[in-house]
Amino acid sequence: MSARRGLIGVGIGVAAAGAATAAGVATERVLRSRRRRVGTPSPPDDPELEQRGSVVVADDGVPLYVEIEEPTGAAKDPGSPRGIGGSKRGRTSWGRATVLLVHGYAHSHAIWAQQRRDITGAGYRVVCVDLRGHGRSGEGDDASYTIAQLGRDLAAVIEQTTPTGPIALVGHSMGGMALMALAEQRSQVVRDRVVGVALISTSAGGMSEVDFGLGRQLGGVVHRLGPAAVARADKRPQTFNAARLLGRNVESALVHRYSFGGPVPKDVIREVAEMIFGTRLHVIGAFLPTLIEHDREAALPVFDGIETLIVHGTRDRMTPIAHGERLARSLQGAELVVVKGAGHVLPLESPELVSAELLAFLERAERSVVDR
Repeated sequence: MSARRGLIGVGIGVAAAGAATAAGVATERVLRSRRRRVGTPSPPDDPELEQRGSVVVADDGVPLYVEIEEPTGAAKDPGSPRGIGGSKRGRTSWGRATVLLVHGYAHSHAIWAQQRRDITGAGYRVVCVDLRGHGRSGEGDDASYTIAQLGRDLAAVIEQTTPTGPIALVGHSMGGMALMALAEQRSQVVRDRVVGVALISTSAGGMSEVDFGLGRQLGGVVHRLGPAAVARADKRPQTFNAARLLGRNVESALVHRYSFGGPVPKDVIREVAEMIFGTRLHVIGAFLPTLIEHDREAALPVFDGIETLIVHGTRDRMTPIAHGERLARSLQGAELVVVKGAGHVLPLESPELVSAELLAFLERAERSVVDR
C-alpha cells in the first residue's frame, strides 16, 4: 500500500474513530512529548509517576492504571458534618467527596492535567483512571471493549480506591457513557454515594446519526467503512507509520479538526495526537461498534436528584451540541453550559473554563447534600 493510500486511510479512520482523530495510522508504542507544558503529567518512566500510580484489577482480570491525589488546598466547610440519614438518597454521613475523572475514547488520564491540579488545590481527593486498552492500563479480549464493561471497570475502581464516602463522577466523551453504564448496573451505589455527575462532550445515544461534519451521505460511508479501515491499518503498522511520517501536517490538521473548535497551541495538538497514537488500533476498532450502538437514555433517571452538570461545545463534530441539549432535557435539574466555538476535547481546549465549572459544580453538590 502506498503512503498516499495510507493517508487516505487516515481520513477514513479519523472520522470513524471519532475522538481518536487520526486513527487510520498505526503506532505500537506510546509516543512521548518533546515539549512538556507546565502541569502535563510526567512520562511513563518517571519515578514519581510510578510512586503515584497504582493498579485496580477489573472483574475479568484486566489491570487498570489509576492515579490518586490527595487534596493540596484547604477544604471549604460545606456545612455541619451531621449525619443525614433518612434522606431519600440513603446517605448516613457527610465527608468531602472524592472526584473520579474518566477520560474519553483514545485518550488517557493525561487529558485532566489542569482539572486534577485545580480540584486537588480546592481540597478534594481525585482518582484518575486509564480505561482498558488506553494509556497505561492493560488490554482485554477484543470482545471486552464495550461500554457495558467500562461500567463494570468503574465499579471496580470505586470499590478498590474509594470503598466508602461520597463520590463525584466526571466523564468526558466515552467516559461519560461509561458513567451511564455504571448507573445502569449499580444504581443503588449511585443513589447512595454519588453527590454529583458532570458529563462533558458526551451522549446518551444516537451516535449512529452523527456525520462527523462530513454530511449525511459521506458520514454514512464512514460508519460503514470505518471499522474495517481501522482493522486493516492495525495489520500494516509499518506502512501506516511511513504514511504518518510523510503526512505529519495532514495528521495535525485532522487532529485539530476533530478535537477542537478553534485555534489551540501546537503542543496541545501534539499532546492529543500522542494520546491517540498511544492507543493500539485494534483497541480503537474494537470500541467503534459499542460507541455507535450506545443507548442509555433509560439509565439517566438514576441520576435524578443528584447535582448534574453538562458541558458541551457548539463546534463539537464528534458528539454535536444536540446530544448535550438532549441530555439536559432528560436529566431533571441539570445545568447545561454551552461553550461557543469549542470542539470535542474541552478539558484541553478550554481548561480554565472546565476547571471553573467543575469547582462550582462540586460546591453546589456539597450544598445540595447538606441541605437534604
